[in-house]
Formats: sequence, C-alpha cells, structure tokens
Amino acid sequence: MVANSVTSQSNFIVLQSANVTQMRIGMGIVDPNNAAVGVITDVSGDFAVVMSLLNKDSHISGKLLKTGETGTLSWDGKYPNLVTLTGIPKSTKVAKGDSIITSGFSTIFPKGLMLGRVEEVYLEKSTSNYKINVRTSSNFYTLEFAYAINNIQQPEIEKLLEKADKKSN
Repeated sequence: MVANSVTSQSNFIVLQSANVTQMRIGMGIVDPNNAAVGVITDVSGDFAVVMSLLNKDSHISGKLLKTGETGTLSWDGKYPNLVTLTGIPKSTKVAKGDSIITSGFSTIFPKGLMLGRVEEVYLEKSTSNYKINVRTSSNFYTLEFAYAINNIQQPEIEKLLEKADKKSN
C-alpha cells in the first residue's frame, strides 16, 4: 500500500503489487483479517486504485449476521471509523455489538466477510427502517496491507446481468 486517505469525502487507497496485472476493476479488497476495505476502480502499471469504504460513493450490501436482514452500507463522510447501514426494518432485533457481514449479493465480495459491529441504532426519519452506525472492522488509520479477492466467476456473472438488463429495457 503506497497511499491511503481517511479525511476527505472521497477516500482512495493505492496498492502496489507485482501481481497488479492480475487485478481488475471491480475486484473487492480486504485487510489481513478478511475485513472488507473497498473496491478496485482503476489499474495501471504497477498500481491499483481502490475506492475505500470511506468514500461517499461507496455502497456495499451488508447483512446482520444474527438475523439475516440485508441493507446498504455507506459512509456519511463524518467519522473514519463509522459507516452506516440502512434499509433494515424496525421490526428487526438489533443490538450494540451485533456483527455486520457482507451479504454475498454481489460479484465483488463473498458472503460472510466482516464489515463491522453495530455501534448505535436509530429510527430513520420518514421510514420504518433503522439507521445503524457500524464501527468498521478494518482500522483505516493503521491499514498497511490489503489483498484482492479474485472471483473467477465475476466476469461471466456480470456479462449475464448486463444481458438481462438489456432485455428488460
């Protein structure tokens, strides 16, 4: 890792690797503890640029490990160790310390990678859903090493989804 920002609204990480030629846009990135860190957005020469979870444009499908409810994990740009999980119905039992994992509902991250733990739970205004503050499993301040997830089925799945999308339009 040669660069990692945590204080802007659009945080990115730059990875350097001898295997960068095997990296591609859309690959998920995890820390040494298999906690999700971000997604590759560009590859060039010996480097790969990663959109961090701490980027206002990052949206990851997250799941409450205990109950199985799925929502969207995003960052509001305020605190580099807190992200927000939305879309969880207020009928769901959620408590501080509950684990949030990747849902597996994408080609980027497999199901079960740690995203973080519930810090606070609020009712979203004008909806019947919770807004859940999640302390990230990865410490972005001290992050030094990261690894790419090579889902060899990703290109095939994305091609099929693109084809299905064209048929529905």
